[in-house]
Order: sequence, then C-alpha cells, then structure tokens
Amino acid sequence: MRSRMNHTVSPAQVYDLAGGILQSCLQLTDHGPKCTARNLLLILFFAASRVGSIFDACRRLCNAPSDQAVRNALRAMLPKQMDQLEHRLNQAMIAKLPKGLRRRSYPGAIDISEICYYGQPQWEQRELRRGKRKDGTSRFHCYATLYVIRRGERFTVAMTYVWKNDSHTDIVRRLLEQAKSAGLKTPRYLLLDRGFYGLDVVRYLKSVRCPFLMPVVHRGRRSKKPLAELKGTRRFLAWKKSGFATHEMKNPKQKTTVNIAVAQRSGRDGKRHQPMVFCFWGFDPGSPRSAAQTYRSRYGIETSYRQMNQGRIRTCSRDPILRLLLVGIGLVLRNLWVWLHRTMLSRPRGTGIELRLALLRLRTMLLMLQRCAEECLGCMEMGMRSTGQQPPVT
Repeated sequence: MRSRMNHTVSPAQVYDLAGGILQSCLQLTDHGPKCTARNLLLILFFAASRVGSIFDACRRLCNAPSDQAVRNALRAMLPKQMDQLEHRLNQAMIAKLPKGLRRRSYPGAIDISEICYYGQPQWEQRELRRGKRKDGTSRFHCYATLYVIRRGERFTVAMTYVWKNDSHTDIVRRLLEQAKSAGLKTPRYLLLDRGFYGLDVVRYLKSVRCPFLMPVVHRGRRSKKPLAELKGTRRFLAWKKSGFATHEMKNPKQKTTVNIAVAQRSGRDGKRHQPMVFCFWGFDPGSPRSAAQTYRSRYGIETSYRQMNQGRIRTCSRDPILRLLLVGIGLVLRNLWVWLHRTMLSRPRGTGIELRLALLRLRTMLLMLQRCAEECLGCMEMGMRSTGQQPPVT
C-alpha cells in the first residue's frame, strides 16, 4: 500500500530495500569473516554512489577487506555463465514492479547502451562490438534494455548482454522473452531506434503480434532522379504534406508490408525541413503528427542510461561477467528510485498519483547508501579531516 503521509525516506530504509533485493536475487552469501554479504553490498553501494571503483572504495573504507578479496568473493558467488547472471539481474530489476504492469499492456522501448572499452577481450572476440568512434575508441561492451512507460513511471524490465554476432532480431527476441517470463504482457506498442529498422526485425515483430513504431532508414545510393519518381523510401521525402502510405520491404527471399507515417516539420525560421518518416504496424497513431509525438516518448530510455551511469561502478577489469554485474546494479538502483517515488513519496491526485521528484533525487538516494557504508565500515577521509592528512592516491 502507498503511504499518503511520507515526505522523506531514511538512509536505512534505502539500504534495507536495495540490499535485500540484491542479496536475495544475486544469492550473495558470506565468503570469509570480512567478506560477508553485508560488507560486500556496502562496498558496492559506496563505489556506486561515488561513481568509483571497488579498489577506491576498499581504500577509503577503514574496515573493508582488500579489493582483491572482494573480487575473489564476487567471482566465487556469481555464476560462470552470462545467461545465468542475466537471469538473476533481471529478477532483481522486477522485484519491485507494480502489480498493474502485469495486468495490462503498456508502451515499451528498446535500445542499446554502448560503454567504451580500450583493452582486449577476456575470452572471445565476440565480447566486443564495433561501432561509431566515440571517446577515442570504436570498441564497446554493449547492453540492451527494455523499459515500459506507465503514467510517467519508467521501469527497466529486461536487460541482456549484446555479443558481437547478435543481430537486432536476436536482441529483440531475448528481451521480449525475458519480459514474458517476468509475467508482463506484450507491449501495447514497441518504440525502436532507427538501428532496428530492417526486414528481419519487422517480420519477427509481426510474427509475435507485437505492434511497433520506428523511424525509416533510407538506404542505398542517392539517385539523380527527382525524389517523387523513386520507388524506395526516399520518395516519401518529396511529400509536401503529412500523410499515411504503405511500403513493401523485401529482399530476394522475403518481403512484408508496413504502414508509413510522413510528418512534416518546420524550423523556427519558418522554412520547411525534411519530413520525418516512420513505419508502424499493429496500432493506429491517429495522425502522422501523433506518430511523431508518440515516438518522442522513446527518448526516456536515453535518460535511463544517463541515470544508470550515475550509479555504475567503474572498473578496468576485462571480465564481462563482472562488468555485467556492475551495469545491472546501476539499473537496479535506478528502478528502486522509481519505486520509492511511486510507493512512498507520491501523493494521490484525481484517479492517479502525483510524482514529487524534488523530494528525492537519484543522486541523493545514492548519497544515502554512501552514508550507510561510511557509518558501518568507517570512512578514512572523516578521520583525516581532523588530523589534516591527505586521502590515499588512487
């Protein structure tokens, strides 16, 4: 039941909720007198709140075990297979899902988060995917997520590690299957990035009866003919008014038909810009402009990645299992923040609720977890302030 009188959340409440979810779902146990499950969670929360590393957290907490002991304990308790760890992390993400999300279908969005990587793979070359160069590298560890939108509340409900040889169809299939195993219904409609535009993805979504909306990618060489005379998707760029149409996607072996929405847009200077072209199937957006507005709600998944990075522990390890764990912890903490606002900090308004995000920012919740770690394990920096010593260089 939602408390209608709460205006604050204590650090102990946040720690009990976050620690309880991760300890039960990840199956953490004591690994020696100092590497207890409680100490491991406190160290992970401290590192997440400071956006630092396990090494940094162990150096700054007085009664913490060494960073090597923490990593050895995690390796001993975590499964050796990626799919098994994925399952545990997905269970942690849906541990506090509202029951209403399982009763009805809600809009969903899928995207891929790329985390820059500058080293060599641990075991196989397929651990890393190539992409557009960013921050000095073109190699990334990639993670795909599915999140649902319900009255302004955005919950990440599924996550999967993306291998080098995974197609976009494989990614969509795994995420939808994970959401189904969690008891969620097929999304009312699925919002996809332009990178998912392709015949295989469209055919798969139509085969599982999942409505979708995504931008159209105009592939192939540009022709010198007028746009209106072309037969591909570029002909829609010649439209001067918004409207609907159909388009046949095909290759030498397969073909399928999708609906097209062409939405005109104009800049602040009043000049007409290139229209936005979307393909959709399985639902009626009402108008081309409505299709464009509906697609804008997908941008929230980019925000979820930025929030995940606020609580993602940094590491130089090549182990993809450890890296997956650290990304999953960031997503679990973000989901917990959404749940706290819905359950404990919101207030009723009409037939729904009013979210009061100013009462608890995500950064504030992470600082609460840091405070719990400092109180339980002792913070070296606190003692140094009184003696004038400098913190250790990390």
